[in-house]
Amino acid sequence: MRKTQSPEGKSVRLLRVGEQIRHALADILIRGEVHDEVLASHSVSVTEVRMSPDLRHATVFVKPLLGADETEVLDALKRHVRYLKGEVGRRVNTKFAAQLKFLADESFDEGSHIDALLRAPKVAQDLAGSEEE
Repeated sequence: MRKTQSPEGKSVRLLRVGEQIRHALADILIRGEVHDEVLASHSVSVTEVRMSPDLRHATVFVKPLLGADETEVLDALKRHVRYLKGEVGRRVNTKFAAQLKFLADESFDEGSHIDALLRAPKVAQDLAGSEEE
């Protein structure tokens, strides 16, 4: 019997298509194929794409370099969503071109917050105490 689910419980097909869409969007943005002043002046990372089970909707998580002008970059991507959908549809071989929804990726901010908490003097003291035991 063939395994069709990843350890996280997501279908391998969903993960594969999401990754193909992520690569296609990253390629479009790197090459500057979207003619927009905001997108031309910012480096944008496509960090993750989550697909709906029917592959018709893709939630795209993006992060501008250094988090600069995040709102403006998201607005620019949303303005050009029809063009991006068409380009992704041509590059990724699925029955339907997925509707794209762009969101800011907050995972970097969460990681920085957790790192700051772990470096706090009180937490560092607790961690040092548990290592001695």
